[in-house]
Amino acid sequence: MKLISWNVNGIRAALKKGFMDFAGDIDADIICLQEVRATPEQVTLEVPGYTTHFYPAVKKGYAGTAMLSKLEFLSLARGMGQKEHDQEGRLITAELGDFYVVTVYTPNSQRGLTRLEYRTKKWDPAFRRYLKKLEKQKPVIFCGDLNVAHQEIDLARPKSNRKNAGFTDEERATFGQLLKAGFIDTFREFHQEGGHYTWWSNFGNARQNNVGWRIDYFGISKSLRPRLESASILPEVHGSDHCPISMAID
Repeated sequence: MKLISWNVNGIRAALKKGFMDFAGDIDADIICLQEVRATPEQVTLEVPGYTTHFYPAVKKGYAGTAMLSKLEFLSLARGMGQKEHDQEGRLITAELGDFYVVTVYTPNSQRGLTRLEYRTKKWDPAFRRYLKKLEKQKPVIFCGDLNVAHQEIDLARPKSNRKNAGFTDEERATFGQLLKAGFIDTFREFHQEGGHYTWWSNFGNARQNNVGWRIDYFGISKSLRPRLESASILPEVHGSDHCPISMAID
């Protein structure tokens, strides 16, 4: 079973940059999208063989997630069931026979860290509790833009970004708590070296020079580790300031 996750930085823009070709060629069972920034009424997203599920934000043109699937779900839920966190279309949960698949677009702490407290003291703990609640029923796969580089190895310039959004001590700590709660960063199961990134600034030729951040993840419950076959980053795929990531599970 192959899964893809991609922050498309606006699905309407991505469609103009080859998204349909990518979706048709990648042959994934499930494609999870973040930062869709569109409603189903604003965009036609009909990939042959897939059913599309949208979860747009209340605010137009902002955030939002989507899930494309070749598989039939037992159930589908949008949000965490908490009004405080469910206004921005940031989370979709699909139930399959053996596990849940959750796609998430974690709130950015923003320039000046104006949302740092909300993100680390409210959203991150709520997300962790939500995953653990699901896990009581069956194992969980979560994926998406988690908006944090966990370790220094996960970004090209850790020293100069120490107190910037995405690499604060607080954000790194709450991501660490998520792993300590029993989830695995799948990419690090196969790749322990640096230089692998999923997001690059649009300035200073950052992508060409590979000056990036790894802030997109596939995480799994520990019980799924024996079934994990691969986890990879697809930096050759353009169309967004993020690149897609991939995971395969038996």
